[in-house]
Amino acid sequence: MTRTLFLLPGDGIGPEAMAEVEKLISVMNADENAGFETATGLVGGSAYDEHGQAISEDDMARAMAADAVLFGAVGGPKWDGVPYEARPEAGLLRLRKDMELFANLRPAICYPALADSSSLKRDVVEGLDILIVRELTGGVYFGEPKDIIDLGNGQKRGIDTQVYDTFEIERISGVAFELARTRSNKVCSMEKRNVMKSGVLWNEVVTATHKARYSDVELTHMLADAGGMQLVRWPKQFDVIVTDNLFGDMLSDVAAMLTGSLGMLPSASLGAPNPRSGKRKALYEPVHGSAPDIAGRGIANPIAMIASFAMCLRYSFEMVAEADRLEKAIAGVLDDGLRTADLMSPGMTEVGTAAMGDAVVAKYRALAA
Repeated sequence: MTRTLFLLPGDGIGPEAMAEVEKLISVMNADENAGFETATGLVGGSAYDEHGQAISEDDMARAMAADAVLFGAVGGPKWDGVPYEARPEAGLLRLRKDMELFANLRPAICYPALADSSSLKRDVVEGLDILIVRELTGGVYFGEPKDIIDLGNGQKRGIDTQVYDTFEIERISGVAFELARTRSNKVCSMEKRNVMKSGVLWNEVVTATHKARYSDVELTHMLADAGGMQLVRWPKQFDVIVTDNLFGDMLSDVAAMLTGSLGMLPSASLGAPNPRSGKRKALYEPVHGSAPDIAGRGIANPIAMIASFAMCLRYSFEMVAEADRLEKAIAGVLDDGLRTADLMSPGMTEVGTAAMGDAVVAKYRALAA
């Protein structure tokens, strides 16, 4: 079987982290005849430098044709002055929009070996395993009108529009309920129905979707600001959280830091199943961003990128055993005391990006033996 992967390393530490995934792909092809075929393109600032846009039409077409896309990171101060429509982040937004990737899955897992790396107490985060399901193609990031209007007399007005239709809320809540059935069977929906009409609709549609098709799943509702507070107070009360684009962006970053480092968190962005094949378009990326301050120094943590590949194995290729093995390899390396700089603590062994990637590959091969 041939499995096509389109790699978009991007900017900053993206290429360094992606290189460690490429090691794994090579090993899986050699040891397990996995059949991965890869191609590499440009996105973000690197694409702007080459093409004058955040992703070229050719690379966009290759992303659309691939079984899955692995994405590194985009952006950095070098491109602060480029036109708004060509900013590095525009490449990621176009990928999400054109591939119709409406469901963003962001797990927040606290590995036992890293419980003391969190800014919260060990008993608050040890054993944490939550999943934030964020709606990705609607809401205020894409709503129209979106503009800055000159009012005269030195005054301007910035306009962004928060808008959701029923079907968008139904499909994202359906994903959350389906995933909850594979976990602890609990969903908490978060919005701001107390001050936002879109929040009122969100609450109504999630409730109706639950009643119609998912009444076996426990459903609770929470205002998004209260949800942020509860994530810090006692995050283990949650299993699956479903929320809109804006609140999902913020809440998933809060959840990420509960685990000790942004360098640990993967994500998946999924489209709807193809009516014929049942396959979804999908893009996988680490949460950490381009981190230009440490780019090129060989010290970046590649685990979020590697864990994103594990999600790719699970959701795009149904290689569940291999995904489980890779996640166990990550946990095993951390149990062995290896740490990149962002995770370093007394008594541990500090390693760089390549050494951490090599250790995960070695552990994966040992587990497969």
